[in-house]
Amino acid sequence: MRSTDALSIGQLAHRTGLAVSAIRYYETQGLIRPARNAGGQRRFLRSDIRRLSFVRIAQQFGFTLPKISALMAGLPDERTPTKRDWEKISREFRTTLDAQIQTLEKMRDNLDGCIGCGCLSLKKCRLYNPEDNAARLGPGPRYVMGDRPVGVD
Repeated sequence: MRSTDALSIGQLAHRTGLAVSAIRYYETQGLIRPARNAGGQRRFLRSDIRRLSFVRIAQQFGFTLPKISALMAGLPDERTPTKRDWEKISREFRTTLDAQIQTLEKMRDNLDGCIGCGCLSLKKCRLYNPEDNAARLGPGPRYVMGDRPVGVD
């Protein structure tokens, strides 16, 4: 790494908006891998700005650090990731986000029905669960999640 390309942890914190402690934590999680200078100080690549920005965005979308780490595992350490490297991550990211969007749309549509029904017809209500019959299907609001009560068309 050329010294002109190297960033101190303070410079990286300033560029990313992250606290120095957060950057150290992400380092312990293997999300970034700084070099050390002769004095033992961390030196980061400029590409680490993009890596940490990706981590912040991915966390905002609900991805866990282990998932983010798995996504980023394919990025090269020895060079700045290329557009092609990022596109590979983007495809998997998109697949997960598309599934989340589909789930959110289904939830929104179900809630529209619940709010509009006024519970005048409890036998058809997806939240109504007499005698906890949905428990046999698993945890959570099973009928809202797509399971059907027995005997309901």
